[in-house]
Amino acid sequence: MKRILVIVIVATTLASCVSTKKFKAEQEKLNLINSKIQTSLNGCEEEKNGLKLKNKALQDEAALLKKQIDFLKENSTTAIKQLQDLSVISAKQAESISKSLDNIGAKDAYIQNLQTSMARKDSLNMALVMNLKGAIGNLDDKDIQIKVDKGVVYIDISDKLLFNSGSYTVTSRAKEVLGKVAKVLKGHTELEFMVEGHTDNLPYISNGNLEDNWDLSVKRATTVARILQKQYDLDPAQITAAGRSEYKPLVSNDSANNRALNRRTRIIVLPQLDQFFKLLERK
Repeated sequence: MKRILVIVIVATTLASCVSTKKFKAEQEKLNLINSKIQTSLNGCEEEKNGLKLKNKALQDEAALLKKQIDFLKENSTTAIKQLQDLSVISAKQAESISKSLDNIGAKDAYIQNLQTSMARKDSLNMALVMNLKGAIGNLDDKDIQIKVDKGVVYIDISDKLLFNSGSYTVTSRAKEVLGKVAKVLKGHTELEFMVEGHTDNLPYISNGNLEDNWDLSVKRATTVARILQKQYDLDPAQITAAGRSEYKPLVSNDSANNRALNRRTRIIVLPQLDQFFKLLERK
């Protein structure tokens, strides 16, 4: 009877140890995921604060310029009246100078509107980046990069996530990633996107279907474009597919690691140049 009791106690203790180890391992995984999410959120918050400071500086500068112009207009109007009274200039000349000053005021208002529009565009891009990072979650930063550069949003997805070596057939994991990206892009019907394929500089070994890296980069771009269209219902009128081959590397192709960085698919949120040029048109 005592032997049976000892065996039961030992078995219970072992089961408890295994359960505790499993719990700790799962807890460590959860902590790691939370840490990555927090790091991504902190980065977004820093970018957001930077844009706020930039916008505030532009507003302050515009306000200062307006004060200076108002001061010049006020003093110039007084000077014109005095010159007129002294018959130094004619009424026609005085009218011409007044119109010139009015044009200066109009240009000042135009500049302020342009600055406001650019600040609004920066804010919209920042919101898009935060939505993309939130949708993608805790993927390794080496596999997918999302950034804003000079007012353009770039989404870089590594070659190993999307395709097998030398192939333009997407992996199962690629569809998961593209689905998350498409979910965010689908909510922006006013924007257009370019899908770019990029390779390293190692010669492509032809298999009869493709001739070189140009062909491979184009086929990868059109493959991703078709998935966004047919599987995730993005409007094909919003999508452009392009192949860059090896000619737009991120880094020099002098090592295996660098070549891996250069093999990527890039989704670019295209700037709305037609709307920007409308801002430049005189009314």
